[in-house]
Amino acid sequence: MLLAYNPTQPLSLEDTEGGRLHFYERGENIPLVTEGVWQVYRGVAQLSQLSPQGEEILLGWAQPGTFFGSWLTCVDSYQVKGLSDLYLKWYPIADLSNSPELSQMAFTQLARRMRQTEALLAISGLKRVEDRLQQLLCLLKQELGETTDEGIRIRVRLTHQNLAGAIGTTRVTVTRLIGEFQRQGWLSFDGDRHMILDPL
Repeated sequence: MLLAYNPTQPLSLEDTEGGRLHFYERGENIPLVTEGVWQVYRGVAQLSQLSPQGEEILLGWAQPGTFFGSWLTCVDSYQVKGLSDLYLKWYPIADLSNSPELSQMAFTQLARRMRQTEALLAISGLKRVEDRLQQLLCLLKQELGETTDEGIRIRVRLTHQNLAGAIGTTRVTVTRLIGEFQRQGWLSFDGDRHMILDPL
């Protein structure tokens, strides 16, 4: 039976103790093997590639419903890390082959991930760092934003280093630009250091 995901629903003992859900803490690397795929039940993970120089190249984000794993990529040095605490469901490859419902769900989520990766590629082609950061924040608003009274809140806390790595610049440059955006009034932070972006 497929485990329906609902980020707001409390987890049952059957879910957490019955072996169906696996928990990983924020910042923890997720083990990847070729015999199956993960599906995010709750939380957000960052998908990246480790360059030969040891730098992370952002490939996108996995949020509730998203499938990921070594079997679904041809990227070398592929890695996945929790941007928040994560609950994941593991599926053997045979389950994808034998369940039309699961296959359709995986296809829909992979198409979304492909659009996300194309958007990140388009951002990386912009010459000005300021433009790259602005477009990244717009993409984050679209992919990981939730509407609040203050504006669009990004559901996970991202460090200036996270943002710098995503657009190929330094943390110092991102810190300076974030300060400028705050002075312009369209970016702020809440009490938990989550970014709040102007809806417009």
